[in-house]
Amino acid sequence: MRLILLGPPGAGKGTQAKLLMERYGIPQLSTGDMLRAAVGAGTPIGLKAKAVMDAGNLVSDEIVIGIVADRIEEPDAKKGFILDGFPRTVAQAEALEAMLAAKGLRLDAVIELKVDQADLVGRIVKRAAETRARGEPVRKDDDPEVFKTRLAAYNRDTAVVAPYYKARGQLTEIDGMRSIEAVSADIERVLKAG
Repeated sequence: MRLILLGPPGAGKGTQAKLLMERYGIPQLSTGDMLRAAVGAGTPIGLKAKAVMDAGNLVSDEIVIGIVADRIEEPDAKKGFILDGFPRTVAQAEALEAMLAAKGLRLDAVIELKVDQADLVGRIVKRAAETRARGEPVRKDDDPEVFKTRLAAYNRDTAVVAPYYKARGQLTEIDGMRSIEAVSADIERVLKAG
């Protein structure tokens, strides 16, 4: 089971990925985590990434794809994986497809959690207020201004990935504004139909 979860920050991708990990016994692959692990392990691609990051530059698509290619060879990813937050650009989507094809693999599903972005901001503001009311620190991601910045970056840079997969007939859209259970049931239907 190899799938991509798309959608803006706060859409529920992480929540659904955790449920899928438990159900199918496959890992959720975060490019940030993979990058840190590759750098920490001192792999050839990790050393390349470290040099780029140490110079204060963004890691290239080539390096990110190399890290994903290495990671999906790990034993826990043999049955499949969930990509959340990747690909972030059409160039990354094309590179991912080429890399998978070279390994004789393909994606089983690309699922976009469709959400009302104004409602998402409202959810985050409410969650931050409830957290403060309990006397707990608000997570950086739950700060409404930080969230709005992340949402703007998503709309500017990453929202183009869903139309890419839609044009190729690979995208399934799911209403992400419903309950966790309802969204999970819809994802399960898509995966069983695939």
